[in-house]
This record gives sequence, structure tokens and C-alpha cells, in this order.
Amino acid sequence: MKKFLALLMAMAMVLAMVACGNTSNNGGSTDNGGASNNGGSADDGSGEGTTGTGKELRFSTGSDQGTYYGFGTVLAQYVTSNTGTKVTAVVSNGSQDNIEQMSMNTAQMGFVQSDVMSYAYNGERLFEGMPVTDFSTVAALYMEQVQIVTCDPNIKSVADLEGKNVSIGASGSGVYYNALDVLGAYGLTEEDINPTFQDFGNSVDALQDGKIDAAFVVAGAPTTAVTSLATAKDVYLVSLDAEHIAALQETSPYYSEYTIPADTYEGVAEATTVAVGAVVIARDDVADEDIYNFVSSIFENVDSISHGKAAELDLDFAASVTNIPYHPGAAQYFTEKGYEVPVK
Repeated sequence: MKKFLALLMAMAMVLAMVACGNTSNNGGSTDNGGASNNGGSADDGSGEGTTGTGKELRFSTGSDQGTYYGFGTVLAQYVTSNTGTKVTAVVSNGSQDNIEQMSMNTAQMGFVQSDVMSYAYNGERLFEGMPVTDFSTVAALYMEQVQIVTCDPNIKSVADLEGKNVSIGASGSGVYYNALDVLGAYGLTEEDINPTFQDFGNSVDALQDGKIDAAFVVAGAPTTAVTSLATAKDVYLVSLDAEHIAALQETSPYYSEYTIPADTYEGVAEATTVAVGAVVIARDDVADEDIYNFVSSIFENVDSISHGKAAELDLDFAASVTNIPYHPGAAQYFTEKGYEVPVK
């Protein structure tokens, strides 16, 4: 009988040890907050989810010398490394191209200027008679300044561009329309200058080679291409005055006045200009959890994102878009943070 009882006790101890082992490795014990192996649920109080579809989302950005690509690459890598959502940043021709790529589903996310986003949604200007409405807002990230760059110290005002060789962006681009708007506020048209149609990487090269007198560059300052130019030549930014900014805003209310601080580019003085928003958008059919991961991982970890533009990330601004509805995944995050944003 004693041997029988001893055998029963030994079997009980083995069963207890197995049960303890199963509890510690099921990814859901209370000892580790229920998040050791379950991919990290979005309701763990962090405001950040780590589950995702695992599908690759192509994030269309801009020129490899521009802020869209530089910042977009950092954001894509951060989201991919810290959540279950995989994002790959790719070079593109900018806002219009990004919207068109998303419409064809060759990209699922993209950077856009806030004005170009409106053109697409309403079928205006670049998208005259051909509205594109199968995308939603993810977040507004920072302001993009209309930078009028020159190496000629005699060009002090937009009015001084008359008769000069000026790059006004690739034909039909968002920059092109920004340039026309600014010129128009000063009573100038495309016919009053000698226009060239180049992206800002090529524009800066042309400035360095003395082929043009000035160039419109619409991107977050500091912009890589302009930074490089300022190390090789004396660079000047042309300011807009208050009267003409007010005139511009009367016809184009999506512009905001903006001051580019002195030494944003080495040795370059402060300049007053206008800016539009840099906004991330996504196709409507991208999974809600992937967009939630993108937004939450970025805004919950701003201090961990290694790019100068991260300092400009702000929830108030991110949730400020009113004319284009937000993606449900983004709206979920902003709702959790106390913001009401429009949705379809």
C-alpha cells in the first residue's frame, strides 16, 4: 500500500509540473501581461498595436533627394520593425504620381501635399474632370514650405523673377501649381518668366551650374538638395510680404504663412513664405489594423524616430484634416486620443 501511495504522489507531481510549464509558455499568462508570444494586442494600454496582416504595403514617397523619401523611409522602417505591419518606402515623382499609383494599386500608401490631395478628391487642376476618391487620410505630419531658391542676391522679391529663368516644377506637378499661385499673387503669369519644368533635384543642379536664376522647391525645410547647394554656393531664399500672402490666401485658403528660420540652410537668412501640409494617405481597402499600427506606432514613439521632421509631429495637426475623410484605422487611434475626425 505504501508503494502504491508513493507512486500516486509521484504521478501527481509530474502532472503539476507539466501544467505549470504549459501556463508559462502559452503567451497569455498574467505574469507577463498577456503579451509575450501573442504578437502584442492593441488593448494593452499603450495606445499601440503590434498585430497586423503581414502584407507588404508599398509607401510611395518622392525624389530620393527630398524630405518625402528621407522621412518616409525612416517611418516605414520604424513601423516594420515595431509592429506586425510591413511598410516599404519607394521613390516616386511626388504627390500626383503617388495618388495615381495608389489608384492603380501599385502603391497602398503615399505622401501628398494637402492641396494636391484636394485637387484629386474634387477632380480639379491636376485631376480636372477625373476625380480620385478611393483613398483616405491617415495623418497630417508636417508643413511643406514653398521655397523660392536663388543664388542671385539681386532677386529679393517674387516681382524680381519677371524675365528670369525660373524652374517652376515638373510640368503639371503640385509644385507647378504652387508656383503659379505665388506668381499670380504678384500679378505675374507663366508668360512673364522664362519657365523650365524640373523636379527640385534637377532644379538645384541647374542653379549650381548657373543655367537658371531661381527655382520653386516645395518640400519640408531643410531639404537635402538645397542643403547640398548651400555648401557649394551662396544661397538665398526669396521672402513673400504680408500683403501678397493675404492676397494669395484669399484665392487659395489652403496656404498658411510660415517663417523658415535663419541658418536652416548654412548661412541663409530667415525667410517668410507660405506652406501646405504634408499628409499620408492610404487606399480605402488597406486593412484597418495596418493603418492603426502605422499611426499609433509613430505618434506613441515620436522621440524614438530618428529624423529631424519627427520633432514636428503633433496630434492636433495630425487630426486637423477636414476636407478628406480619415481611414477607419486612423480614426480609431485618433478617437482613442480624444479627437473627432471625419470618416466615410
